Amino acid sequence: MAAPANSTTFSGDVWAELRLADVRDVPHIHRLIHQMAEFELLTDLFAATEELLTSTLFPSPAPPPFTSFTALILDLSPSPIVPDSATTIASRRFDLSASPLADPEAAAFASPRGGGRVTAGFVICFPNYSTFLAKPGLYVEDIFVRAPWRRRGLGQMMLSAVAGRAAELGMGRVEWCVLDWNQNAINFYEEMGADVLPQWRICRLTGAALDKYKGNQETAADGKASE
Repeated sequence: MAAPANSTTFSGDVWAELRLADVRDVPHIHRLIHQMAEFELLTDLFAATEELLTSTLFPSPAPPPFTSFTALILDLSPSPIVPDSATTIASRRFDLSASPLADPEAAAFASPRGGGRVTAGFVICFPNYSTFLAKPGLYVEDIFVRAPWRRRGLGQMMLSAVAGRAAELGMGRVEWCVLDWNQNAINFYEEMGADVLPQWRICRLTGAALDKYKGNQETAADGKASE
């Protein structure tokens, strides 16, 4: 099958870099989150805006990475990427000589870092805490790779890098959720050594169910004072 006329074809050596995101990446992060919502059939829950992502992911002053909300970007390049000790989390080279890859969205996802780089995925994680272990951990809110770049070992590279950073920081565990119908993802996570815990369920307050508790602390304090 011929590649779409507006696609970019990658062949031969390609370099991948997982790096810390910055505010210039927000448009791509927003678009990637929407693609993830489409894949997960959850676009009815998608309400993120670029403005909200900017203010929540990139406050000023910025906290150190992995001590608060941390966004990571996966860039691919047809030429070597020189790792930056301040921003590079992981990097690797892989060979597409045997199976060139056409990316129909390469122009739309041109990396703000330039140099012919293309943004192919992202990770968002933040610290949590295990009382059983008495240690902090990392919670992976999202990990996503665009469709043309899947099944190339990039998801493993991304998750391994996050797990490696958690281990280096002395954290107790890394956790995330997976949809119960996404058997490919479940198999992938199990192959990486993760335990999938069917006995646990997610509980969530959001929207109107959360808003009704506004001012509840004041009410509770008044009730206690009258006892």
